Amino acid sequence: MVGAGIVTSYFLFFEQSFPEVNLKNYIVVIGVMFVALVIIGTLFFRYWQKDLIKFVNLKLNGHGADIDLTIKAQRKILNLPHVSSLVSMFNWFLAAITMTTYNFIDYTESSLTEIIFSSLRTFVGVIIAGTVTCAIIFFSVEIFCRKIWPCFFPDGGLIKAAGVIRLKLRSRMLIIFVLASLLPIILMAVLSYNKAQLMLQMPPADVIGSLLYLTAFLMVVALATAIILSHIFATSIIAPVRQMEAAMVKVEAGNFKTRVPIHSNDELGALAEHFNQMTVGLQERYRLRRSLDLAKEVQQNLLPKTDPVVAGLDIAGQSIYCDETGGDYFDYLDSRELGEQKFAVLVGDVSGHGIPSALLMATARAFIRQRTTRSGSIAEVVSDVNRQLTRDVEETGRFMTLFYLLIDQADRNLQWVRAGHDPALCYDPASDCFDELRGSGIALGVDDGWHYTAYEKSGLKKGQIILLSTDGIWETRNPAGNMFGKDPIHKIIRQKSEAAAGEIVASIIAELEHFRQHGQPADDITLVVIKIAE
Repeated sequence: MVGAGIVTSYFLFFEQSFPEVNLKNYIVVIGVMFVALVIIGTLFFRYWQKDLIKFVNLKLNGHGADIDLTIKAQRKILNLPHVSSLVSMFNWFLAAITMTTYNFIDYTESSLTEIIFSSLRTFVGVIIAGTVTCAIIFFSVEIFCRKIWPCFFPDGGLIKAAGVIRLKLRSRMLIIFVLASLLPIILMAVLSYNKAQLMLQMPPADVIGSLLYLTAFLMVVALATAIILSHIFATSIIAPVRQMEAAMVKVEAGNFKTRVPIHSNDELGALAEHFNQMTVGLQERYRLRRSLDLAKEVQQNLLPKTDPVVAGLDIAGQSIYCDETGGDYFDYLDSRELGEQKFAVLVGDVSGHGIPSALLMATARAFIRQRTTRSGSIAEVVSDVNRQLTRDVEETGRFMTLFYLLIDQADRNLQWVRAGHDPALCYDPASDCFDELRGSGIALGVDDGWHYTAYEKSGLKKGQIILLSTDGIWETRNPAGNMFGKDPIHKIIRQKSEAAAGEIVASIIAELEHFRQHGQPADDITLVVIKIAE
């Protein structure tokens, strides 16, 4: 109806005179044509919306719809703004043909040039009015559809629907710019040129007055079109952005269940869809983070909480994981498990990092502690643990290196089993010499039939220092890619030979941090320092 009014006004301002009889005829033609086109549009929509109406009726009655009907209904409700606009444009095209034909018949007494010119401007005028009207119809129907789209997509996926027409934001802005800015200017230029030609046939004062009316008319139409379209477009952008901003505030506060309703079928809808997927991912990561924190707490409880107090020994140890959990392991076994005046220190390194390594480390710790409660040499203990562990990891390809050190204070000697682990260091301040506690033996979890051998070193003296560690220490690299190596460790032990074991551990860790320039460690780090006392 608004478009019909614009078309009528267009002809009133365009013609130099518009007799009352012609005006009545035009109104009758427009009224009949309006009713006919409404009927055409209604019939088309009744046919086109059958699946959509069937789906809605099933939902209203509490029944479920099959997947095919659901997909059709979703596709049609997304295409409804475009189809409404296209049907309206088709009707306007029919109206343009009808009005042009009527105009052609009405001007039978005029010259052929006048008939062609009059028919052409009639056709163009109707199409221009139809274009503006269809744009308003599209955005108005889309605003309505945005309120109900979430009902058709309760689980999301609006943006991923196939077979759907999508109008990007850039295209929307271009359409609004053309309709609100360029089109009135072009129309004003054309009509002004036409009025200027009329000065040859009419008094200039009448033409100028008509031009003033024409300018006022175009300003009103252009301003109304610009305000309506700009308001619709701004609302379609501002509302989703505000919803997303509010959702981001909730997510920032820790509410990862926040979801943004998807009300648009363009980039903003895609952004909302990705935001919802992001919050789901954040929720999963938060659960994983809590699980990792719990795993870290459990694993840290498996490691010694404090340095042991053992007569004749000064012992300190520490583990630093590169992830929340790790595969490095160290443990102390005192005389209650091993016999009087015996103390054992174990250091292990599971392949890899993270949860799998932590689980294997916990399993190995349980095997070791359970086996040491029974009789047998340390070689037998490690062999039995290897047999059990291999059965658990033989399909995974994982393994664990281990250094098992037993200190016998009564006999003043050391016994050890080396299962693929780096040799321990033994430093004697009296001779200023380093000795490596070597021996053969493969990693645990590789060969369940391997029999390990125990090695022995006698003659323990006061002041001697024994260092057990994992390869994460000397394989640490600085930003330049240089490896830390073992020489700095030797240097620190020499310089701190008179210090307590805890101070030696702290010095090595501090030097390692300085070398790494406080970067994130690439591997787990574990070291235990044992200093022989009286």
